[in-house]
Amino acid sequence: MKIRTLALGAIAASAAMVALAAPASAAVVCNSRGDCWHTTERYTYRPAWGIRIHDDNWKWRAREHRHYRWREHEGRGYWGRGGVWVTF
Repeated sequence: MKIRTLALGAIAASAAMVALAAPASAAVVCNSRGDCWHTTERYTYRPAWGIRIHDDNWKWRAREHRHYRWREHEGRGYWGRGGVWVTF
């Protein structure tokens, strides 16, 4: 009886851990000048900043490769004019 209780408890604990494990949220963000970076948070950007948010699996098409470039940066913000990271 005790082994059965322990086994059921272990199964219940495992199921709870799986249920609570949330998938990582990620996105690709690009500005109007073609600077793109990855983010794990979906921030709200002002329309005047010209920011577009794409799903994490987004890729630019071959003919667009000259327009876009990767510019990674940590933290909350965006690439502004003059290639300066603007924190908000």
